[in-house]
Formats: sequence, C-alpha cells, structure tokens
Amino acid sequence: MSPSRRFKDEVFEQFARIGKAVASPKRLELLDILCQGPRTVEVLADQACLSLANASQHLQVLRASRLIEAEKGGLYVTYRLAPGVEGFYLGLRGLAESRLAEVEATTRAFLAARGALEAVDAAEVLRRALSGAVTVLDVRPVEEFQAGHLPNARSVPLAELRARLTELPRDREVVAYCRGPYCVLAIEAVRVLREEGFTALRLDTGPPDWRAAGVALAAGP
Repeated sequence: MSPSRRFKDEVFEQFARIGKAVASPKRLELLDILCQGPRTVEVLADQACLSLANASQHLQVLRASRLIEAEKGGLYVTYRLAPGVEGFYLGLRGLAESRLAEVEATTRAFLAARGALEAVDAAEVLRRALSGAVTVLDVRPVEEFQAGHLPNARSVPLAELRARLTELPRDREVVAYCRGPYCVLAIEAVRVLREEGFTALRLDTGPPDWRAAGVALAAGP
C-alpha cells in the first residue's frame, strides 16, 4: 500500500468514527437534550427513556468519538457537548429535514393529530415578547430555562402549568416554547392552555436554533 493510500484510509477512518457514533436514534436524542445544557446520566436516562446502563453505554460511545465531555463532581458525572458539536447536530438535523421527506410527513401527521400545526417565527415572537404584546412561556425544566431562555420568557415547566394558570394574564396571547421542533412539551402546553380558554400558539424553535441565528439569550432565574 502506498503512503498516500494509507494516509487517505487513516483519515477517512477517523471521519467514520463520527458517523458510527451518531448512527443511533438514541444517541442523537442524547445530543439533542445536551444542546439544552449539561446533564447527569440520571437526567439523560430519564428524559431519553433509557435505563441507566443503556444511557451510560450510549454516552461512552459519544465520549469516545469526542462529541461530548464529562466532568465528575462528587457522586455524579455531568456530560456536556464538546465545542462545535451543537452546530454539527443542527447541520445534521437540517440535512435530514431537507433531504428526507419522511421527516416532514411524520412531523405533520403527529401535529395534525393534536391540532398543533400552528407555529410562529422565533424572531417575531422575540419582538412581540420584548414589546410586552404576548406572554411567552418556557415550559422546559427549570435547569434548562436557567441555562438559556428568550428574554422576558416566564419559566413554567409543563408539569406545573395547570397549577399556575392564575399567574397568566388572560387578555394576552400566550406563546409556549420548549427545546425545538421535535420537542413535544410546548405542544402539550398549548393543548392545556386552549382547554382553559387561553389563546395559545407554540414556537417551534428552541435555544440551539436561536444561538445559531445570533439571538442573545438570557440566563439564570
């Protein structure tokens, strides 16, 4: 084998490590969750509906390919995306959306069955939120809200929504958002709000999309 052939084989073998690492629906879902911020394996397992053992195995594959990093603190290990991986994930997602008609068909069927086809543009919602024209709800878990959220958004995790409806003004439109286009928390939130008489829409983008577009997010409580 010539040196040039060996060189090409070795380089493309390294590229293939990334492809192998993301060739799993569950590992892609873990990357999607980690786009919201660092998480422990316990939280990741719960949100991805995995056993701790399976979640750990998937995370080790992602870590071996340098897609995620880990930091141990006491009894817990916290995982986070490696630099540049959020952009890689959004690019992969966008490529699938543009090339695979099944992505849109599956999404539309799911949303249509729940009467949730309405969505609003992130930039427009941000403008209206800053002007005080709408009430913007972040229905993700509190730790995700604190890691980064739209300015003026209220943190009302989905599990708390019904109990906190009295906090919301009824004379304004309500826009709910969660992690992005394939997160179902905002869809459920809109259903609850409409049942209770609110005018509600969902925002079908999330923090990773806004960061990619250069939107400055707020952090903290």
